[in-house]
Amino acid sequence: MRDNEFEFIRSLVYERSRISLSPDKRELVAARLGKRMLATKAPTVEGYLGLLQAPDNEPELAQLLDVILTHHTFFFRENDHFEFIRDVAVPELLARSRAEKWPVLRAWSAACSSGEESYSLAITLEEALKGGGWPWQVEATDVSAGILKQARAAIYSKESMDKLPRDIGRSYFQRGVGGQAGNFRVKAGLRTRVTFHQYNLLGRELPFSGPFHIILCRNVMIYFDRETQEELVKRMTSQLVPGGYLMVGHSESLMAINHSLCAAKPAIYQKPLSL
Repeated sequence: MRDNEFEFIRSLVYERSRISLSPDKRELVAARLGKRMLATKAPTVEGYLGLLQAPDNEPELAQLLDVILTHHTFFFRENDHFEFIRDVAVPELLARSRAEKWPVLRAWSAACSSGEESYSLAITLEEALKGGGWPWQVEATDVSAGILKQARAAIYSKESMDKLPRDIGRSYFQRGVGGQAGNFRVKAGLRTRVTFHQYNLLGRELPFSGPFHIILCRNVMIYFDRETQEELVKRMTSQLVPGGYLMVGHSESLMAINHSLCAAKPAIYQKPLSL
């Protein structure tokens, strides 16, 4: 891949997703570009870039983003966040819910990938609010249409289930039979409480209305430049109720950017009550 070809891909990905591909991602981009070249039968990188610039290029642009953007996740990843939601955030918010007239606890799983985070969040809320009389719902978003299709299907391999406590697996998943033997699907009762939307986090309009009590935006800001990080955190903050929580990945930090949130724990931030 020539320098100008890599720069074209970098600019295109940034324009579409605001993800900044550093020069050390060049080999990764080349390898994943090769997959789309095989699929489209483009003989050269130059020929494939020509496809991306064609008037009817939208489907292929979506396919390219799907293969370039990393979708690494698993159930209850960075589990201390879910423990904090169960043990601290939900009891605190529940105690305020009547006075604040919040009919529903609303949570947003941003950059949700194939759904493991979203369903982990849903399980946590269900476990924390059993018999609590406070309904809850989860909105989930990702830029990739392909990965959202997997999330909506909610079908996961046995390997994905191995890290889950056995009682959680029995309560919230059904075992596949026939052609789905060896796979597990999130039970319908939980699936219906999670709604998936295709959405670019820096898009103009949300596909739903806020505000939210809990937002998870984890392990995505590491791909953004500082200006984009600040813009995103500002947007997320505006979508939180006063006292609501924003959780980022443990490899991320808000220390280097301007924001109005208060640090509650590592990678957990709270919107001040006065904002």
